[in-house]
Amino acid sequence: MKKILDETAPLWGICPFSEIKDNLIDCRAKSRLPLNARSVIMMAFPYLLDDEYYKDSNISKYSVPADYHPIVYARLSAAVEKLREKYPGDEFEFFADNSPVPEVRAACIAGIGTIGSNSLLITEKYGSFVFLGEIVTTLVLAGTGGELTGCIHCGRCTEACPGNAIRDGKIDKEKCLSYITQKKGELTEEEKKMIRESGCIWGCDICQNVCPLNKGASKTAITEFRETAVARAEDVNSIEGRAFAWRGEKVIKRNIDLQEEQ
Repeated sequence: MKKILDETAPLWGICPFSEIKDNLIDCRAKSRLPLNARSVIMMAFPYLLDDEYYKDSNISKYSVPADYHPIVYARLSAAVEKLREKYPGDEFEFFADNSPVPEVRAACIAGIGTIGSNSLLITEKYGSFVFLGEIVTTLVLAGTGGELTGCIHCGRCTEACPGNAIRDGKIDKEKCLSYITQKKGELTEEEKKMIRESGCIWGCDICQNVCPLNKGASKTAITEFRETAVARAEDVNSIEGRAFAWRGEKVIKRNIDLQEEQ
């Protein structure tokens, strides 16, 4: 099994299903959970690239590579196929993003990282610049972590957040710049100002960039992320296949227009 998991993701760990079963997220994918789930194999896929990839970027770092979903899905699907062959008596189902598993919590319990005040998982090697995915199985596996752990609470992300969205280790998403760039419809003048001043038309990296635990974060070795990197979204014709394509042209065009007003 270790070989299969190592080939899938640079970081992985085991969270007993019993540790998160009372915190499951209600979503359509919940119906795919194995009836007698016993273990969650949590995986982290680092996406941080060298600085040159972000030159003149106007989008969040996570959206510079192509949409991560197909990339992560392909890796998880291949792993599940191999695991089903190796353990034919057990069930394996993979999830990413649209998942009933509270991913950050489960990854922390699995020993992959700690939970930051900005609610992101922070890993020792790759910082918070990781995508998460998981395989839920009926196979009984020994947990690799322990109790939930938090960040060092230095307060830098709280101070730097342009919307004052981080308070007491919780996020007020209505004030989060990343959320605001994804928001449909008319924005308030304050929200428009935040987008203009950020220089970013999608997402926000401010809380991650100031985090001391992200200092010296290792770059990704995942070829698919490096080969598909595009630093800017110039117009609505450049959104296909990107992480923000799901939101549609109107929101992206609005944000681009706000940047051009400066």
